Amino acid sequence: MDPLTLGSFVFFTAMVGLLTWLLTRNDRHDTSVGYFLAGRTLTGGYIAGSLLLTNLSTEQLVGLNGSAFSDGISVMAWEVIAGVSLVIMGLIFLPIYLRCGITTIPEFLEMRYDSATRSITSFIFIIAYAVLTLPIILYTGATGLNGILDMKTILGTSNPQVELWVMVWMVGILGSIYAIFGGLRTVAVSDTLNGFGLLVGGIAISWFGLKAINADSPLAAIATLREAHPEKFNSLGSADQQVPFSTLFTGVLLLNLFYWCTNQQIIQRAFAASTLKEGQKGVLIAGVLKILAPLILVLPGIIAFHLYSAEDLKADQAYGHLVRNVLPPHFRGFFAAVVVGAILSSFNSVLNSTATMFSLGVYKKLLKPDATEAQVIDSGKRFGWIIAIASMLAAPLLQDQKSIFAYLQTMNGLYFIPIFAVVVAGLVNRRVPAWSANLSLIAGCVIMGVVEFVTPIKEAMAWLHSFHFFGIVFAGLVIFMFIASTVSPRPTRWVPSEDAQIDLTPWKPAIPIGLALITFVLCVYVYFADFSVVASK
Repeated sequence: MDPLTLGSFVFFTAMVGLLTWLLTRNDRHDTSVGYFLAGRTLTGGYIAGSLLLTNLSTEQLVGLNGSAFSDGISVMAWEVIAGVSLVIMGLIFLPIYLRCGITTIPEFLEMRYDSATRSITSFIFIIAYAVLTLPIILYTGATGLNGILDMKTILGTSNPQVELWVMVWMVGILGSIYAIFGGLRTVAVSDTLNGFGLLVGGIAISWFGLKAINADSPLAAIATLREAHPEKFNSLGSADQQVPFSTLFTGVLLLNLFYWCTNQQIIQRAFAASTLKEGQKGVLIAGVLKILAPLILVLPGIIAFHLYSAEDLKADQAYGHLVRNVLPPHFRGFFAAVVVGAILSSFNSVLNSTATMFSLGVYKKLLKPDATEAQVIDSGKRFGWIIAIASMLAAPLLQDQKSIFAYLQTMNGLYFIPIFAVVVAGLVNRRVPAWSANLSLIAGCVIMGVVEFVTPIKEAMAWLHSFHFFGIVFAGLVIFMFIASTVSPRPTRWVPSEDAQIDLTPWKPAIPIGLALITFVLCVYVYFADFSVVASK
């Protein structure tokens, strides 16, 4: 590796670590609120930065750019629709959550339904994070870094398995140290610092990639791309692509809404807001950044296709290959450090959320109700190490997947859909009984799992896109719970608790900013739309 690349990598990584320590060294970690919710002190900037970087990790950089390499900008749906979901989170869900003073989504579901609902949801989240989310973060991180840093040369080996295992364990151990010893505020601060680097580095990748196409006028290179590959610039995906247009209104929308409105690893940052105003500010700033994210999560994939499609690259190798070939050595080391930060961000955020749900939802609730604050925190740290080690062992087993991003979204649906159905039904219909929610959680996960993993059934359902199937299951579960509310309703109408521990005054510009974001998303889709794709179906 070029010494300049290695030097800039070490310098930026060390600088983020030092600044994070300086900013958080006096934080209190001796209470559950202090450790798991940063003492409810996060302001809008930290919330936005942490939301952004928790989401924008290597499963996005590597996976989504890989999808763009194959399908073009139609995969931007995962990013721009996230802007709409964040508006809904900031204006509808967040005020309810903060009014209830909750720490986790399972805790909210206990308030709405009963303690069994909390236990079931906690176990679903913990299992999903441990066997799905954390291993994917580590695998995509290791894959991306191998491409950027040329680990073959550094390690002096030609064995890809060795390179993968070394990178997985390096990232896993560093991320565990941040999450387990630092608590949520340490995670949020490091996220914000790395988030700035990620934006700068991500834009640089696109800029240098465009310069590789047209050195005299990088902006003119966009026109070159559109002329050379017009099929890559249609916002409406065709039936044979990963995100067909029709799925925007079923599975894609539902997965986005769950991810940004009820996914513990994401919204735990918003729960830690110092006020509702700061929470809404952070969520909506993140929404603005998400609708601009295709510039660093989709455009590089199309550039890589234009430059390297003849080189027989796998889609998930495209991003690392582009970075290694277009970035100057000093930028390459800086960006590698940013990628490490992005990996650490997502990994330690999910790990922190997993430990939170175990400590408060399983250990404190089921195993040792009389546990002290110190025992609760200690249980989370011990469980965090167990889950971290398990995910490091599982990550290399994912290397045979054709598209890691498509695999992630499909697997997420197995638990996203049942949980989101229970949350939505409980908010819309205040008479839905607890037993119907608990049955929906279990039955929903079983149905989704059977269709995905039982080969004869999966083959029989091949005519139906999986995202449409998600929509059907969601609707079926909600209808079932609504029927239950008529046949065997909750004895009293549920009323949200008033246990807010912060100021609930809304942010005045929240509604106009939210409407502007939704309008912008619609304009982007219309501008890039080739409706012949829809008409041909």
